[in-house]
This record gives sequence, structure tokens and C-alpha cells, in this order.
Amino acid sequence: MVVRGLGGTNYRLRENPEEKVETQEGTDASKSEISLVYEIALKRNLSVNFEVLKESGPPHMKSFLTRVTVGEFSAEGEGNSKKLSKKRAALSILQDLKKLPFIPTVEKPKTHYKKRTKTILKTGPDYGQGMNPISRLAQIQQAKKEKEPEYQLLSERGMPRRREFVMQVKVNNEVATGTGPNKKVAKRNAAEAMLLQLGYKASTVSPIPSEMDNKGWNGQKAPFTEATSNKIPLD
Repeated sequence: MVVRGLGGTNYRLRENPEEKVETQEGTDASKSEISLVYEIALKRNLSVNFEVLKESGPPHMKSFLTRVTVGEFSAEGEGNSKKLSKKRAALSILQDLKKLPFIPTVEKPKTHYKKRTKTILKTGPDYGQGMNPISRLAQIQQAKKEKEPEYQLLSERGMPRRREFVMQVKVNNEVATGTGPNKKVAKRNAAEAMLLQLGYKASTVSPIPSEMDNKGWNGQKAPFTEATSNKIPLD
């Protein structure tokens, strides 16, 4: 490093070799905490789900609380952004996942298949049928080392008690949509539509409670009656 002193004289400072090594280690292409969580879950065939539980504070000092669930394990993380809270939740649950028994690796006989065949076998048509479609699609993309699915709310329509949300999901050059009585259901249905479009079998996971509770969405009458607007005017 060169430092200019008084009078325009240049001085060369000796670099600390320990700091240099530390800097190089910090710039290594190491995997993120979130990627490690998905990798461990994939090896053990466990589902992964990130959910923002709480958002509080004024606009300039927001605080987010995110929970991550991996199989029977769960942990929470807090931060001033969704990304940071998700990262801290992943870091917390990694402490539990790393305590799990080691999975012995079985040497397979050498084959003449290309390396891509291994990835295809990991994410076959039956992969993750019992998982939530959103988590299932995310893990499939993670296994393929491809970009994560991108979701976008296209429209929101209908009466207040009969709302319909249309969500779009994009995976590489593939696009699919899903509808539902709320954003969560629409996102789930979009992910399921994309899975079928990519050639995977339908998910066997049970519907989420919001689908069961919203009877108006299924065409049935709501358990309460709305007051009519034909009121007699008072004098």
C-alpha cells in the first residue's frame, strides 16, 4: 500500500500477511447459510420452509422475524430486513442440523453416464411429492443449481369477501400462473402448476387451512348472513 506524506513524499507500507490471508479466505466462493440448509435437507429428504412471522417498527427502523422449518426442526431469526432475518434463521437451524448423525456414503459402481444424469436422478418426477409445492419447486431448482423461482402478483379482483388473487411464477424460460382466495394459496397453486409443467408428478401434500376455511371460494354459502342494503330511512 502506498501512502502520500507531507511534502508529496510517497511511503510504501508493509502489508500484514495475516490480514492478507484472512481477506482471501473471506472472498472464497463459500456457500451461504441458506444454501447449506437446502443442501442438508436435500440429502436427508427433508422439507424446507421459510416464513416471515412478524414485521414491526417504523418505516425507517423495520424489524422482521423469520422462522425456518426443516423437517421436525425449526428456528427463528430477526433482522432489519427480510433477507437478514432469513439468513440468521438459517444460521440458527444449522447448529441443530449439523448435530444429526453422519450419513455414510456408499460408493456406486462407475457408469458411463454424464454428470447431468446424477442431477436428473435426484429430482425425478416423484421427488418431494409430500412437500409443500413452493418448497418442493425451490429445492428442485437448488438441486439443479439453477436460479430460484420468481413470483409476481398479477392481479387482485372480486368482491371483498370473494377475492381472487392471480400469482405468476417464472423458472428460467417457463411461466405458470395460479389463483386462490389469498396470496398464499395463489402462490402455492402457481408453484404446483409449474411443477406439472416441468414434468413432475402432482404433490400429495394436504391443502392448507386457508383453503378449507374459505367456504365462499368453493361456491358454498358462508356460515353467516350479510345484512341487506335495503334499509328503511329514518325520519
